[in-house]
Amino acid sequence: MYIYNVTINIEESIKQDWLHWMQGTHIPEMLATGKFSKALMTRVLVEEEMGGLTFSVQYTTDSKETLEKYYAEDADSLRSKGAALFGGKFVAFRTELAVVSEH
Repeated sequence: MYIYNVTINIEESIKQDWLHWMQGTHIPEMLATGKFSKALMTRVLVEEEMGGLTFSVQYTTDSKETLEKYYAEDADSLRSKGAALFGGKFVAFRTELAVVSEH
């Protein structure tokens, strides 16, 4: 099992609009690709030097190969939608995690 983790720092001024879009549009569109089985959205409880609010969204997928298919087939179009709506008001960092064990 793999987790595609996206950590996003947003300007506080867009919090409500961004959360509404993430929960109502973006996360459902990510899941609709069929490449992820679930998503977990969390708030990162740390004060950033750069300010803003930080969130993490973890998308669970079955394999590295499926994640590569997401990159090739869906990533550009899904990322561009967020950039069009909130460009310049957020920074995103993406990491891939391999699940070692689950308890």
